[in-house]
Amino acid sequence: MPAHGSEGGRGNRAGALASAIAALLAATTAVAAASDRIALGRSIAQDLTARLKARLMAGLEGGGPESAIAICKIEAPALAAAASAQHGARVGRTSLRVRNPANRPDAWERGVLEDFERRRARGEAVEALEAHASLAEDGRRVSRYMKAIPTGELCLACHGETLAPAVTAKLDALYPEDRARGFRAGDIRGAVTITWPE
Repeated sequence: MPAHGSEGGRGNRAGALASAIAALLAATTAVAAASDRIALGRSIAQDLTARLKARLMAGLEGGGPESAIAICKIEAPALAAAASAQHGARVGRTSLRVRNPANRPDAWERGVLEDFERRRARGEAVEALEAHASLAEDGRRVSRYMKAIPTGELCLACHGETLAPAVTAKLDALYPEDRARGFRAGDIRGAVTITWPE
């Protein structure tokens, strides 16, 4: 009888060990998948902001801030749409102070942006601020990623505290609900936001 009890104990221990190993492998796989999504999100965000910055610089050099406003209105959504199609994701930009009402943050994005502001206030570099989460959305799992966009000197011609009258007039005409003025260099202008199905 003791032998049977001993074998049963070994069997239970072996089963528990197999379950623990399976759980560890699943957790390791999930961490690796999240790490891959973060790396991809970071790459998409950096590519989008680099492309948009290049176009805005060309616009500023070619036609001044008014030209850059038109580029931002037309080309920024097109660049985000191209990135979305390329990566099978939903790519966009958002902010606590949006220029285009279509870019208002949802609840998760707002929470992340507010956390970015707290982290910046504690001394974290805006360029390093990012967030990732796996969430339920409309009955399915999605992976969400955000990377902060720092306010650079380039941004101030159209988003700064003092704007040229022609810039103000163009913004008023194109964006009657504009809340994206009064920024200083180093502020968080907003963030690139990306969502993929898992």
